[in-house]
Amino acid sequence: MTDTNADDAHRPLSAHWFRTTEPPRRPVVVTGAFDVLHVGHVRFLQSIAERGLPLAVGIESDERVHAWKGPGRPINPAQERAETVAALSCVTASFVVEGPPGVADWASYAELLRPLAPAALAYTAGDRYAQAKIRGADALNAQAWELPFTPGRSTTAALGRLAHTL
Repeated sequence: MTDTNADDAHRPLSAHWFRTTEPPRRPVVVTGAFDVLHVGHVRFLQSIAERGLPLAVGIESDERVHAWKGPGRPINPAQERAETVAALSCVTASFVVEGPPGVADWASYAELLRPLAPAALAYTAGDRYAQAKIRGADALNAQAWELPFTPGRSTTAALGRLAHTL
């Protein structure tokens, strides 16, 4: 019998593109849950797009978000999150990141993104994975862009406010 968890740990990440068969070349790439879209997401994505490069947004799969964020998350399924983000005028394309939740190191993301030849990887100030994203950008010969975080605007904060009103 095969140990599924051991096999999963060696399975690479994959991208399933939403509504496109040809991903953009040399985009700025961001990844995240983008579970409940809020103004912090919109400001972040718009500020990237204002720099004039195509923007590709990677949406973490339901399995990955659930493992990282816990019970009850994600609120919205990955395909709907990808569709919602892709509908923003500042976003060129979106894709769902599939793979075992334990595969989250910078080298795995670099391999996933290598075919895009990204110009930059973007993240918000205070991102707990900032150092990994900087290492991934270096491995891809891309820039690492740190953009401002909108204080008090996160999916977790939005869900907390909602819970208090119910």
